[in-house]
Amino acid sequence: MTDEKMQATAMPELDPVIHAQARLRVMVALAALGQDEQVTFPRLRQLLDMTAGNLSIHLRKLEEAEYVEIVKTHQRRTPVTLVMLTPSGRVAFDRYVTAVRSMLPEPDCGDVPIERYATGAARTDTLLMGVP
Repeated sequence: MTDEKMQATAMPELDPVIHAQARLRVMVALAALGQDEQVTFPRLRQLLDMTAGNLSIHLRKLEEAEYVEIVKTHQRRTPVTLVMLTPSGRVAFDRYVTAVRSMLPEPDCGDVPIERYATGAARTDTLLMGVP
């Protein structure tokens, strides 16, 4: 195979920060939120069924990459930790999804509109509602 053919068929590079299973799950959950929406740490932990320590470690990695923003605040007198996807995190996630999609054959979407399948919205809707 020539170098030209190998370049045309080369697999895209996957972002190693996102590619770890736990961080990918975090990114999927946060990408399902609106542009400026946040989720509390306990709710995210519950959605992902992760321990607080494990989720904290993966959020720290995503925060170091500037993919998520973590805000510690108070509601009344209760401390609250809010997590949201940053604009650069959303771009990185979109690139990741595009790279993965480029490696896959065309999907059979069944009854799900292709737009919802392509964005992952059908799956994340059920993730956020707690439906398997």
